[in-house]
Amino acid sequence: MENIKRALISVSHKQGLVAFARRLTALNVQIISTGGTARTLRDAGLAVTEISQITGFPEILDGRVKTLHPNVHAGILALRDNPAHLETLKEHGIEPIDLVVVNLYPFSETVQRKASEEETIENIDIGGPTMLRSAAKNFAQVVVVVDPADYQPLIDEMQASNGQVSPATRRRLAQKVFEHTAAYEIAIASWFQRQAGETLPASFFLEGQKTAALRYGENPFQQAAAYASSEGTGILNAAQLQGKEMSFNNFADADAALSLVADLSSASVNPSGRSAAAIIKHANPCGSALGDSPADAFAKALACDPVSAFGGIVAFNSEVDELASASLGAMFLEVVVAPGYAPKALEVLASKRNLRVLEVKGWQYPPLVVRMLSGGFLVQQSDATLLDGEKLSCVTSVHPTAQQEKDLVFAWAVAKHVKSNAIVVAKDGATIGVGAGQMNRVGSVEIALHQAGEKAKGAVLASDGFFPFPDSVELAAQAGIAAIIQPGGSVKDKEVIAAAEGKKVAMLFTGVRHFWH
Repeated sequence: MENIKRALISVSHKQGLVAFARRLTALNVQIISTGGTARTLRDAGLAVTEISQITGFPEILDGRVKTLHPNVHAGILALRDNPAHLETLKEHGIEPIDLVVVNLYPFSETVQRKASEEETIENIDIGGPTMLRSAAKNFAQVVVVVDPADYQPLIDEMQASNGQVSPATRRRLAQKVFEHTAAYEIAIASWFQRQAGETLPASFFLEGQKTAALRYGENPFQQAAAYASSEGTGILNAAQLQGKEMSFNNFADADAALSLVADLSSASVNPSGRSAAAIIKHANPCGSALGDSPADAFAKALACDPVSAFGGIVAFNSEVDELASASLGAMFLEVVVAPGYAPKALEVLASKRNLRVLEVKGWQYPPLVVRMLSGGFLVQQSDATLLDGEKLSCVTSVHPTAQQEKDLVFAWAVAKHVKSNAIVVAKDGATIGVGAGQMNRVGSVEIALHQAGEKAKGAVLASDGFFPFPDSVELAAQAGIAAIIQPGGSVKDKEVIAAAEGKKVAMLFTGVRHFWH
């Protein structure tokens, strides 16, 4: 390994730049720089060689062309242990470049602030990625830095080893470059796809930055990590106010809880803007409700299945107050998620030191859902569909009462978040029975009705899919269910409707299903 003698620095993000350059200069490293970076360093009193002195050509086209030159890339790509390469450098008067420090035009940031198309395109970096890739390809002989967080450890290593950098550090920094440029290109390609209105384009990309190394995945023998997308709002953007670190299952269940309370906050389900609470266990709602306050909503949700709620995840659509926090603190829970907490509520929850308390200011459905399979993956749009009142039709001569219709709409929203086959029994804006994930619909109906017990009398029932036979309707009627909501569309719809008519059970068709496998 040779000492670092010449460094090319060209950065958009200037944080930590001057201090880093000062320490390089103290190690007798010559600094070559471009445009705004050179001005920043010169203003700080540092000696800088302009890139035009290396290329023998001025920066042109408003800075679009400045480093795309053989004197730059030959200096980076030349193999120092190849005599022919060294002879070529000597022949053309090119000196090697040992360190390349580059970060890129802020393309994603420009997109996020909804800049014009012209400005967005101007923030597609060309020379930066080219230099980074050249240096990373030749990492054995050129050190490359793309992340300002690496300035300090790199300069510390150089100082400790007389200007040298270990092969392990070189390889790690090169890997980081290719990860960064790949994500950069994905952001650009994805922007073009969105501009073209392509929901499912010919090439599909996933991009995310690692935000947490999790202890394990769903099981202790599975490695796992959390990655946050540069776009979107939700559980991976949450602020953790207290408690143990989040696990893989905590994240998954907390997201399920957030998505449910988001739907329960919609105008079609909750026109008066009442508090909503959802309790999730193993990805399924074991209780959910609307209430006059967070404490009221939680109490009604908990009453559905207090046994399953033990060790569950709770989400609210409104600020948690002191009264609600007292109820939460009275039982064992893994996670509480809300858009905010009253100061007194946080004091109460602080007594449960292991309880994870998350603050999420917003949540939105991801535009697409990806499921990995052997050999590739499936992609589909998120099921962000809510009940369309215009498509809702009563198919029986018996009509639901006004309260029953509210409960039907509520139960339908909850059923969307229950694993298929999904059955939800509800009354007065709260679930009283949930049947999830059974291989046949009758099994889910039996579980939900058994859980509801005597409360099923006068309650409503929602099914995420149609009833293939009248048997589920007959069971519901025997338990006292007053109204049913389902998609319709079975070849036996007439028999199912007739069964409801015979038992004087009101039945609504939605015209849409909500399978969740």
